[in-house]
Formats: sequence, C-alpha cells, structure tokens
Amino acid sequence: MTVSKHQGVRWESRKIAVVAARWNSFITDEMMEAAVEALRSKGIKETNIVQYRCPGSFELSLACKWCLEHLSVDGVVAIGAVIRGETPHFDYVCDSVTRGITDLNLKYSKPVAFGVLTTDTVDQASERASTDKGNKGAEAAVALCDMLELEHSMKRQDM
Repeated sequence: MTVSKHQGVRWESRKIAVVAARWNSFITDEMMEAAVEALRSKGIKETNIVQYRCPGSFELSLACKWCLEHLSVDGVVAIGAVIRGETPHFDYVCDSVTRGITDLNLKYSKPVAFGVLTTDTVDQASERASTDKGNKGAEAAVALCDMLELEHSMKRQDM
C-alpha cells in the first residue's frame, strides 16, 4: 500500500469544541487554556474553537455528546481533574468518564480526546496542568489533531 500525495489537513476550516469540568477549576482552567492555545498553534481559527463548562468530570461524557450532536464540530477535547479522596467516589467517577469518552469515540466516529487527570494528590494534578512540565490539556488537544490527521491520511490512501 502506498499513500497518495495529498494536501494535509486544512486546519483553518476545522471546528473543535473544548469542554472542561468546573470542579477542580484551579486545575482545569490551566488545562483548557493550554488546549485552546495548542489548537490555535495548529492553525485552527479562534472562531472555530468553542469552549464550554460542565459541573464536573462525571458530566463530561454527556456534555461532549451534546457537542457532537448539536454542533458541527470535527472533534472534542474533554478536560477534567479527578483527585483521589477518602471514599470510593474517585473510582466510580474515573470509570464512568473513561467509559463514556470511549463510547463517544466509537459511536460518533469522531475524536473525543481524553484530557482527564486521575491523580492521587492535588500536587500531582497541579504538576500535570503546569506548562513547565507538559500540560495534559495541550497534550489532549494535540492527540485530537493527530487523530484527525490519521483519518485524513486513511481517507486519501490508495488501495
């Protein structure tokens, strides 16, 4: 198999939603800003990036689903931070958001990038949201773009 010569993804026409949980906003705010900046640096127009907030990470799956159903977006970046506490609540939320985001990717055949931190401590979450050490919100946005590039190359492949 050979990949035919083609132009790359036209980023300026792509539309992306970024949905961030308000819970632990001292973490998710930084991640959302970094995700939006990563999308802009890819060449996506500011007007083609929409931002929404939902209450917490548990609600991310439904908020992302609504973006896919009600907006003409090419993909969604999901941003959240679940920090372990003293109850099993952490496990239920982490499992739920992971399954929900996975299901959305498969159901809609559009990338929903998983930018949800699941950490034991606030310090761990802060470190992963820091731009000094590689912000996970930006990494999720880049992963979404990588998936769009992969799809673009597969659609143009000679077989």
